[in-house]
Amino acid sequence: MKIPYKPTFTLADMRQVMVNFLQLTVGSIICAVAVNGIIIPHEFAASSVTGLTLIINEVFPALDVGMIYLLINIPLFLAAMMSVGRRFFLYSLVGTAIFSLALSLVQVDLTVENDILAAIFAGIIIGIGGGIILRSQGSSGGADILSVMLLKRFSISLGSSVLALNVGVLILTAMVFSLDAALYTLIQIHVAGNLINLVVTGLSQRKAVMIISKQWPEINREILRDLRRGTTIIPARGGYSGSEENVLYAVVNFREIGQLKRMIREIDPDAFVVVSDTMEVMNYRIGNQPHW
Repeated sequence: MKIPYKPTFTLADMRQVMVNFLQLTVGSIICAVAVNGIIIPHEFAASSVTGLTLIINEVFPALDVGMIYLLINIPLFLAAMMSVGRRFFLYSLVGTAIFSLALSLVQVDLTVENDILAAIFAGIIIGIGGGIILRSQGSSGGADILSVMLLKRFSISLGSSVLALNVGVLILTAMVFSLDAALYTLIQIHVAGNLINLVVTGLSQRKAVMIISKQWPEINREILRDLRRGTTIIPARGGYSGSEENVLYAVVNFREIGQLKRMIREIDPDAFVVVSDTMEVMNYRIGNQPHW
């Protein structure tokens, strides 16, 4: 009996590839606008490898910024070859090439006179561009690769790891440019790190909720029926009263948290509720684990 041929690369796969290329391209162009339009004219540095690239360019101005960035990424890719997935690795190679090209070709004049406002504006632009890049299945190289490695191994958030990796860049910025430039760069990096987290997670950020209430059975039914989210019932004992309690534990997304709180207040205004941010949630229904 002849087995029918099943294509391994479908139309949906092609669409996903095109979306990834579009995200890598758009994000790289946005970041290049900030670098060439604000950061270089104000003599700031940028985060991680981009910042190191600008420092080297300041010392050796004859070298092209895009080429410096590409050369620095070679050892990073060699180190990451066995640590990240093949898909992420290949897309990151493409992303690095696109960003290097964008650094060389994209020249936009963004006139911002005040240095503090320029640092904030650059951070916003880079945060948006970097977040768009990381929403793809790749990166633009540099610290993005190291950040994903840290996220996969130690669950360190993308923005936090990028911020931590910039200490050496800030020191070099103070030495090569000035202390003022290093402080402005710190502002830009902090803003960019927060924007990256916001763009990557967006409204899909998950919240962990713990609920202690005498009316827990009704609250549990409402969560299961209206929010269609799973719950866990945890037996507990009051530390002061010694009475038996049941704690409801659930994970909902950012958009559902308001509805959940209103529901709880209507059922039991005296309920004790704790809402916590999550780093990662791994489950096919509610999970927002990275796609790398």
